[in-house]
Amino acid sequence: MFWARSARPFGNKGSDAMIWLPLLRSPRPDDIFARRHGAAFSVARFLGDVASLAARLPDHGHVANLCHDRYRFAVGFAAALCRRQITLLPPSDMPAQLDEILAGYGDVYCLADTGHSVSVPVFTYPHDLARHSVTPGTPDFPPDQPAAILFTSGSSGVPQPHRRSWGLLVSSAVSAGDEMGMSRLPQAALIGTVPHQHSYGLESLVMLALQNGLVLHAERPFYASDIRDQLAAAGRPCVLVTTPFHLRVLLAEPDRLPLIDCVISATAPLPQDLALTAEAGLHAELHEIYGCSEVGQLATRRTVQTDEWHCLAGIALRQDGASTWAGGSAIATESRLADIVELRDSRHFRLLGRHSDVINIAGKRSSLAYLNIQLNAIDGVVDAAFVMADDAASGTARLAAFVVAPGLTPSDILAALRSRIDPAFLPRRLTMVDVLPRNTLGKLTRDSVAKMLSGAESA
Repeated sequence: MFWARSARPFGNKGSDAMIWLPLLRSPRPDDIFARRHGAAFSVARFLGDVASLAARLPDHGHVANLCHDRYRFAVGFAAALCRRQITLLPPSDMPAQLDEILAGYGDVYCLADTGHSVSVPVFTYPHDLARHSVTPGTPDFPPDQPAAILFTSGSSGVPQPHRRSWGLLVSSAVSAGDEMGMSRLPQAALIGTVPHQHSYGLESLVMLALQNGLVLHAERPFYASDIRDQLAAAGRPCVLVTTPFHLRVLLAEPDRLPLIDCVISATAPLPQDLALTAEAGLHAELHEIYGCSEVGQLATRRTVQTDEWHCLAGIALRQDGASTWAGGSAIATESRLADIVELRDSRHFRLLGRHSDVINIAGKRSSLAYLNIQLNAIDGVVDAAFVMADDAASGTARLAAFVVAPGLTPSDILAALRSRIDPAFLPRRLTMVDVLPRNTLGKLTRDSVAKMLSGAESA
């Protein structure tokens, strides 16, 4: 059994009486930790795989965990913790972007379960991890141990790194689990449509499973039929971790939806009517999470009941002029939020949009988030987005829109928009497309928007 340097038997304290935090909360060896291709992996099997992989990992300070299989990713993440290696989680596995990010870390290697062409050493996830006759003990780690470096998604520019300690990850997972009532769903199947390399996926899938006794499903369904099939096969209790984009696509399918117990949504504002439709169709409570890569999960709400957010334990907000700052015991460093916030008190607030999304036209003010909600609410619209486009003739930015709506014309959409938004915010150019180039989080990156605008101009 190999727990190198950082890990200690459960319950020990450091020399400074700091209480170390376990990899799994209240684990029972025979409980199921994960399912992979239909097979059950017990807590004992998971701990054995972590111990075996930790013994084989190269002796480096940083590892980019690129495992596509969610179970293997979790094993790799835990094994890296045992070796005191910091896990890098790039927002994309495209070789050019990977090389650019990894170039900043001289002692990095990649852990992968598929082939990758990168400029740093690659360690392939072993297919022959040793079996243990005795279950290894549950490792624990000091709360201040650096665990991961997460990167922003690139939707607003170049991905930026943000460090997260083991203690902050645990605190977030425990608080979110308490707020969403995960204790009522022991051993619930945890199925996610989002990448586990992103802050949302790491916290609401991998960490939520580790700290709340849920069963992590290794596959990541993307298409509506795959999501529906996995939910049906999982049985109950069952939790779906997803985005508004995936929810909209899933609910648009005519087939009957399986009944589950909980839906978790994040990465973009969720309209209340979509939340109502989701709860009715899936017969499940829907909880929305607000957070960001800079600080992680901040708050939750039951979207069908309120537009007000409630901060997780250990988090409080304050305002300084037009800026809102998040701080508290659950955040390493007080951080300025990119969103416009209306505070009710230090722990309750409403979101009014992002500072970068605010639009002022003819003395009137709106936001891209609000306009997108109105555009996507039009009957017949499958997907759509407002964007800001540079007008070469006037030298100013103008609103443009890209719409996926088979059966509708631009005139139909503009007519519907006139009844929903002020005419000042109608798009100067509206382009019908077959699909929007959203990433795995359902977001449009700055590069993809630029390509869409370039294509529309040349058409």
